[in-house]
Parts: sequence; C-alpha cells; structure tokens
Amino acid sequence: MPPDPDAVQKVVDATHLAVLATTRADGRVHASLVSAGLIDDPITGERSIGAVVAGGARKLEHLRRSGRAAAVFTQGYRWVSVEGPVRIVGPDDPVDGFPPAELPALLRRVFVAAGGTHDDWDAYDRAMAEERRAAVFIQAERTTGNA
Repeated sequence: MPPDPDAVQKVVDATHLAVLATTRADGRVHASLVSAGLIDDPITGERSIGAVVAGGARKLEHLRRSGRAAAVFTQGYRWVSVEGPVRIVGPDDPVDGFPPAELPALLRRVFVAAGGTHDDWDAYDRAMAEERRAAVFIQAERTTGNA
C-alpha cells in the first residue's frame, strides 16, 4: 500500500533532504543528496518533488538522458520514496508553456519548498543565473515507504 499523501508530506517536511537517484548511460545508479520538497509542477499543476540543481551537475546530465528519478526521504526509521518521470525547467532546458522570464521566481519557490530561506533574494537570483541552475520536478508515478 502506498503511503498516505499526508504522511509523505510529514516525512518530507521533517528533513527536506533526499537521496536523488537516477541512472548513468551504462545503467549504473547515480545517487546524491539534495534538498527537496513537495511543490506543484509549473506545467501540469501536479504535486511533485522539486529540487534546484546546478547547471553543470552530472546528475542533471543523467536526468536529461534518462528522464526518470527517485527521491528517498527519511525521518528516523520512517521513509518514503517518490519515483517517476522528471521535468527540468532551466536556462538550458526551456519548456513549452513556461516563460523563461519566470525562472527566477520558480527557482525561489522550489528552494523555499525544499526548506530554504534567503536574506537577499536578488543575490540568490544572480547566483542561480550564474550557475545556470534548473528546477527539477519528479512526478509521483509510484510512491512507496513505511510512513
């Protein structure tokens, strides 16, 4: 039985840290720790896992190629995994129906959903642009766990 959506929210909100897993071109697993949170996909409006990823990150290359990912969150011995297709929205990943001018606001929303705060949003926006950061959304096609 998949975890209750409210239980998923509680585990995600308790930590905002997830192991993000995708695959390399040779099929091996690529996993890394990211800050992530629950947020609506900017195109479909579906509740998704969102994270901000650096433009030069290897994981972003893998996500572009595979088009899928899983994020695993833990709270003590409680855990939840959200797996599914990804949507990438960034300066190097334009999306039909999403105006590029709205990217700074989207990156802020994802950052906040992942538990982030900032004292100078203009400086944050400049850093995100310089690092060519992208927002990654994992659609909850399959959710498992014991939450």
